[in-house]
Amino acid sequence: MRVMVFGKAGDGSENSAPPSQEAFAAMDRFTAELVEAGIMVAGAGLQNNAEAKRITSDGSGAEVIDGPFAETSELVAGFMIWQVRDLDEAVAWAKRNPMLGASGVEIRPFYEAADLAEFLTSEELSTPRDGERGKLGVA
Repeated sequence: MRVMVFGKAGDGSENSAPPSQEAFAAMDRFTAELVEAGIMVAGAGLQNNAEAKRITSDGSGAEVIDGPFAETSELVAGFMIWQVRDLDEAVAWAKRNPMLGASGVEIRPFYEAADLAEFLTSEELSTPRDGERGKLGVA
C-alpha cells in the first residue's frame, strides 16, 4: 500500500529560519532508515508559504493568491510517499519522525487501481499504465 505522509507546519514555523543543523541531521538519519527499510518512495521539504501560490476557481475562472498565508495550521511543510504493508506500519514509522512536533503529520492512502474497480473494466484493471504515468504508479 502506498501512502502520502504530510508534514504539517508548526506554530511559527512558516516565519522562522530553516531547521537547525541538528534537526536536519536527525531527519536525514530518519530518511536513511526509511530508504534502508524499503519504505521511502519519494519526499521533500517545502519552502515556507511566503513562496507559495494558491489557485482557486469559482467556476468562471481561476484566481491566483500569493503567499504568505495568514492561517498556517493546515499548511503542508513537506511530504513523503511510503510503500508500507498497511496503515499500522505507516503509523509506527511516523511516530519515529524526529520532526513530528505538535502539528504532527497526516497519513493518507493512495487510490490504487483496485480501489477504482467500479469505474474500470477488469481489462483496464489488469493492464498496466504505459509511459510516464505507469512508471509513476498513477492509478
